Amino acid sequence: MSGTATAVRTPVVEVDGLHHHYGSREALAGISLEISRGEIFGLLGPNGGGKTTLFKILSTLMPATGGIVRVFGHDLVREPDAIRRHLGVVFQRPSLDSKLTVMENLQHHGHLYGLRGTALHTRAEALLERLDLGERAHDRVETLSGGLQRRVELAKALVHRPDLLLLDEPSTGLDPGARRDFTTYLGQLREQDGVTVVLTTHILDEAERCDRVGILHRGKLVALGTPDDLKGRLGGDVVVVQSVNPQQLQVKLRERFGCEPVLVDGSLRVERPRGHEFVREIVDAFPGEVQSVTFGKPTLEDVFIHLTGRRLWGEEANGGAAA
Repeated sequence: MSGTATAVRTPVVEVDGLHHHYGSREALAGISLEISRGEIFGLLGPNGGGKTTLFKILSTLMPATGGIVRVFGHDLVREPDAIRRHLGVVFQRPSLDSKLTVMENLQHHGHLYGLRGTALHTRAEALLERLDLGERAHDRVETLSGGLQRRVELAKALVHRPDLLLLDEPSTGLDPGARRDFTTYLGQLREQDGVTVVLTTHILDEAERCDRVGILHRGKLVALGTPDDLKGRLGGDVVVVQSVNPQQLQVKLRERFGCEPVLVDGSLRVERPRGHEFVREIVDAFPGEVQSVTFGKPTLEDVFIHLTGRRLWGEEANGGAAA
C-alpha cells in the first residue's frame, strides 16, 4: 500500500499526550501522533499493547482519561457527533446480521445515516460491484466465506462515504490470499477516493503495506515511521543463533566479536552488517556450540525486538483484551 499519498501532509487525526487508565492499569501512556489525509496508517503491536484502546477512543466509543484528540479539526470530547459523520468503522468482531442478505445489511446501515430510497440502493450496488460482491448481493451473509464477509463489512462501513476508515484487526480469520485481496481494496480506496485508513494489526505483512506504522508496546508509542525507515534503523542483517547453552554462548560472542547478542525465546539475535560473513565467523569460532544459525534482512518484528527485547507474540499476548 505504500505510495505517494503521504506527500500531502494535511492532518486528519491529531493525538497529543493521550492517556487512558483501566482502574490502576495504564493502557495508554502519553501517545502523540498525527495521521495525514489519504494515508494508510498501521498501529502495530502485541495484544495488550494499547492498540484496541486507541482504536476505541478514535472511533468515539469511549473517552480518554487525559490528552487531546482532534479528528478533521473536531475535538473528540466536545464534538463527537461531528466526528462520527466522517467515520467508517470495521470492528474486529463481525457486526453483520448473518440472517439478512448482503444488500439488506448495507441498506439498514445506510438508514442510520439518513440515506433512503434509490440513492441508497444505487450507492450500495456500486460498492458491491467494486468489491466483487455484485453477484452475492441477495445471498444471506451466513452463506459467505470469511473473506467475503470481511468485504461486506468494508462495504457497509463505506456506504455513507466516510473520509476516515478505522479498521480493528481487519485480517482476523482471513487466509493469506483473502488478506492480500483486502489490502488491495484498501489501496484502491485511498487512490480513487482519497480515504484515510487507520488500522490496528499484529500481522507483519499487513503492517509492511502501510504508508507509516506506529509501534505500540505497553501503552507507549516506541517507534513511528515508514516500514523501510524503521527497518533501516537496525543497520544490518539479523543473525539468529540456536545453541545448547545460549547464555554461555551469549557471553562468548560478546567477548569475541564485541557485539551485543540479545536472548529472545531461547535464541540469540545479533544485528550485524554483512550477516552472511558473520555466520561463517560464528561457526568457525564455536563449531561445537552452534546448533544452527540463520540470517536475513530485518522485519518489523525485528524492529519490535530491538526496541523492547521481546517478540511481537510474547507474554504481552496475555496482557488482557481490554487494551
